[in-house]
Amino acid sequence: MQTVAFAWRMLVQRPWGFGLNVLLLALGLASAGFVVLAQNQLEAALTNDLAKVDVVVGAKGSPLQLILASVLHVDVPAGNIALSELQTLSKHPMVKQTIPISLGDNVGGFRIVGTTPAYAQLYGGQLREGRAFAEPMEVVLGAEVAASLALQIGSSFTGFHGLGSGGEAHAKAPYSVVGTLQACACVLDKLVLTPTESVWQVHDKELATDEADRAEIAAAMLGQREVTAAIIQYTSPLAAASFPRFVNQKTNLQAAAPAYEISRLLRMLGAGTAVLKGFAATLLLAALLSVWIALLGSLRERRADWATLRMLGASRVKVMGVLFTQSIVMALIAGAFAALLAVGAHWGAAALAQTAGVITATSRGGWLDPLQNLSQLWWLPALGVGVAVLATIWPARALYRIDAAELLASRRI
Repeated sequence: MQTVAFAWRMLVQRPWGFGLNVLLLALGLASAGFVVLAQNQLEAALTNDLAKVDVVVGAKGSPLQLILASVLHVDVPAGNIALSELQTLSKHPMVKQTIPISLGDNVGGFRIVGTTPAYAQLYGGQLREGRAFAEPMEVVLGAEVAASLALQIGSSFTGFHGLGSGGEAHAKAPYSVVGTLQACACVLDKLVLTPTESVWQVHDKELATDEADRAEIAAAMLGQREVTAAIIQYTSPLAAASFPRFVNQKTNLQAAAPAYEISRLLRMLGAGTAVLKGFAATLLLAALLSVWIALLGSLRERRADWATLRMLGASRVKVMGVLFTQSIVMALIAGAFAALLAVGAHWGAAALAQTAGVITATSRGGWLDPLQNLSQLWWLPALGVGVAVLATIWPARALYRIDAAELLASRRI
């Protein structure tokens, strides 16, 4: 404890240099911590939304766009597919379950998804209140939708054309809220779920002028109905090797495997991650050099102090211990400061990701859990100590070689 106290007094005697070294080291450590936090939580969020999706089938185009539009709901789909083709595909022996997805409208910027009750079950969605939809034009709201739009059981609302806010209102076909879902920190939180038939009826009513017209349009469209895409689950994991190829080569549809496409997306994002890691490494190197120069300067300026310690009975090892203690104290303070900076930067990144639609407000809570995030950064002080110790080795070697008697006898001190 005496060594720590003495090292601390020596540090605070030069507060500006001490503060600069701590700041440089903290910035480098915080950059590294932020990259790790953001990468881990982004992968966790994507995995959570894609874990139970074996393959997605949709219109020909970009497979990554198909995943982003139909599963993560952060892009626009390339087009629609015929319901008859999907029904034929659902009879394939490798297909266990087919869940249709129909997009096209929104309310308050939240997407209205025409589907079946199996879609919510896929993500383990649980009703918070009300019941599941049973008839066309009934909807179940995700937790974030219900909170943001202040809709309750029995409320009615009008959908708007398009997947973003600002489209034309479908005033002739209001929806009725029959249930709300519990927050699941998944894609369900930001969706409005309704039967697939609702999406068809909305657009039928826009074209029809009376009930007879609606009936005639529905009859004419019976064999020409379309959906945007479908989520498919396999009967066996072995189907992953052959089913997508069968769809892509033998049908007019496109099959996209979420695991592969998201891995490709993360590899593309890896370039940006590499830049951030390089920036963090540069800051850590700058911090190492700063600590090294500061300790060398302290060693030269305080040669008399170090020599006096030796003459008072302190061994070479103990004197070196004081020097190492100074750097370790700086590293521990910088590590704690860096953890707070990293969590703060993560907070801002989560807000941007929510704005972009990559995560929901409910899942953002996990991103901003201070205890969870700080527990992932336990290695920051350890890394800081490693950098500081590395920077101290050369100055400590020089201190060890000082001859106290010769130094005190000379007039250079």
